Amino acid sequence: MSQSPPIGPRRYEADTPTAVLWLAKGLGKGGMEQLLLNHARAGNRTAFSYRAAYLVDRPHSVVEDLRSEGVPVQRLGSGRIMDPRWIRDLLAELKDGQIDILHIHSPLPGAIARLVLSVANRHVKVVVTEHNRWDRYTPPTRWVNRATFGLNDAALAVSADCRSTMPARIQARVRVLEHGIDADVVLKSLDQRQRVREHLGISADAIVVGTVANLREQKNYPLMLATAKRALAEHPDVVFLAVGQGPLESSLNLLHVELGLGDRFRFLGFRSDASDVMAALDVFMLSSHHEGLPVALMEAMTLGLPIVSTAVGGIPEMVTDDHEGRLVADGSERELTQALIEVIEDADLRARYGEQSRATALERFSAATATAAVEAIYREVLRS
Repeated sequence: MSQSPPIGPRRYEADTPTAVLWLAKGLGKGGMEQLLLNHARAGNRTAFSYRAAYLVDRPHSVVEDLRSEGVPVQRLGSGRIMDPRWIRDLLAELKDGQIDILHIHSPLPGAIARLVLSVANRHVKVVVTEHNRWDRYTPPTRWVNRATFGLNDAALAVSADCRSTMPARIQARVRVLEHGIDADVVLKSLDQRQRVREHLGISADAIVVGTVANLREQKNYPLMLATAKRALAEHPDVVFLAVGQGPLESSLNLLHVELGLGDRFRFLGFRSDASDVMAALDVFMLSSHHEGLPVALMEAMTLGLPIVSTAVGGIPEMVTDDHEGRLVADGSERELTQALIEVIEDADLRARYGEQSRATALERFSAATATAAVEAIYREVLRS
């Protein structure tokens, strides 16, 4: 009986770029997707060629952004993760021998892909990046991720906190790789501060507190809204702005009305110019229950904004309390309000935190450095 030909990779030739396929559940604009876009822009295209595949359509995705950077993008299957036809499409992508490395960026599709490749005579190298805490996954996702994790050739985590939530036997195989942004691109937004404020009808001397975070449970917007109400009771001229989209839009709008926040707290929805909006802020705020390593926080720090945030996930690895801003306990409305009011009331403190934020960001959060590190890992797994 004849055997099926092995899946991947191409016969290596020194002058042929290594072909990498990024696999994600969806490509809606968020932190992970922005990191892929940063990688596409900073990557070594002489040594590597990149493709992207996803399973679920999302609004305001980075699909066209990636394509504009020369990264072909394909949706696998019918657009539903539970429809197994995406597995057929993934195998077709790999079977022609044009992919050397599969780089997984979502846990459930990644676990299924590893399992399928392990029984399909695969010779494609597998790299995974974990972008979130394992205790935030559903039990089935956590179980299948754990069961198949040993099939990775290399494993990365975006923060030490993320790695710490994995089983001990897995942690030893996982490297923390701090990702970054293109600071030069972000800093151009500083020129847009006045324009954005004028467009939104905000005076030049108003204190503006804001966030960039999708409207999802993990961001804990109810805490932010409650904090805003208490802060506005003492400082009614402060303006709050929130950039983001998500499934909680209706319920958060209802809560906004119940709290009587009016136009002092504005949900701006999706904005393609999110970094320009951040440049119009005086304070950047997060109230999240959990995080990986927030890209929006990297951008806010690069723009020189003081930070007020809950101390969750990888945030304490980025921000030191009373250095770049203030960190408070998860879920503490009292602490978050006190910290925010302290920063609102002290212009010198805002200036000091902002200066230190920018210095930290420029020193640590470089897309070029992070991309080079990932590509070094690609070379390493190919040699193994």
